[in-house]
Amino acid sequence: MKRSPAKKLKWILPVLMTAGIISPTSLLAQSPPPSPVTVDQAKRDTYFAALWVSGTVVSQHDARVAAETDGRITWVADVGTHIAAGEAIARIDDADLQLTLADNKARLESLRAQKRYQDSNAARLQRLAEQNNAAINQLEEARSQLEMTDQEIRRAEVAVAQTERRITQTRVITPFPAVVVERLVQAGEFVTRGEEVARLVDTVNREIRAQAPLSVSGFVREGLEVSVEHQDRESLSPVARVIPVGDERSRMFEIRIAATDPAWIVGSPVRVALPSSDPRELVAIPRDALVLRGSEVYVLRVTDENTVEKVMVDTGIGLGNMVEVIGNVSDGDRVVTRGAERLQSGQAVVIADSEHG
Repeated sequence: MKRSPAKKLKWILPVLMTAGIISPTSLLAQSPPPSPVTVDQAKRDTYFAALWVSGTVVSQHDARVAAETDGRITWVADVGTHIAAGEAIARIDDADLQLTLADNKARLESLRAQKRYQDSNAARLQRLAEQNNAAINQLEEARSQLEMTDQEIRRAEVAVAQTERRITQTRVITPFPAVVVERLVQAGEFVTRGEEVARLVDTVNREIRAQAPLSVSGFVREGLEVSVEHQDRESLSPVARVIPVGDERSRMFEIRIAATDPAWIVGSPVRVALPSSDPRELVAIPRDALVLRGSEVYVLRVTDENTVEKVMVDTGIGLGNMVEVIGNVSDGDRVVTRGAERLQSGQAVVIADSEHG
């Protein structure tokens, strides 16, 4: 008849102890090794309840730049080109305008020559009138023609300035440092005044645009630092502007938050934690430290002897990845965040990784 392993062990242990091979004290000394755990610290600080809302990184300058004059496109900057403020992103053929400018300048010079003759004639008639050798009406007519020529010269000067300005407008200028993200016309196409040529985006001056419910409007102010989450990374950024006007349908209002992380490119989705209550002092722990067993909620606190003790707690407000705890938990207490599933109160542990030292 074969004995089971347990029955064999029960039968052989007394024999081994009688022979002195195993002592009762050595059996008692054999206890399970300490369990590896990860711990974090409870923190007492001033917190506020947080409401997470969605946001998007946007540029402070995002424009579709249009042509200011008519003409055929001769060049457009490639997509991805970095353009400094005041530089051209496109050029329009100015050959006809250059001819018009030459005609305007020629007419202006003709009028100036005519004015020089009329000045000389009016001066001669003035001398003759003083000697009673010319009629007064001839002098007045000469003066009248001179004034008319002065007006024509002014009009010609305006025509020259207008044509020169239109020639300047054949260079489509960017009003801010930007990157060309879209070409809306191609070289060879004819554009009219006001037609969009390219889309420009300032990739340096960025901010986060978020919509928040009106219920948090009393807790959000300019300069308040809020948590911003992007790709599982959190950082603090100040609120740059609050637009205190709510939408009648959505009951939301807009806030702008400084985009301080260079990794946030324009268009990146982010999450923003906005305060939804007045700040107050409390003790908070990571959510991973909570152990839920039926109706019980507790944490496992690591003692100075590196054993764990069970501490019953109640939970308060949520604080992102932290949560308020109400109970016998103090600032600086080490609580188990990983490895608590099979631990019992009084069991020895070894700290494998401390997230906050």
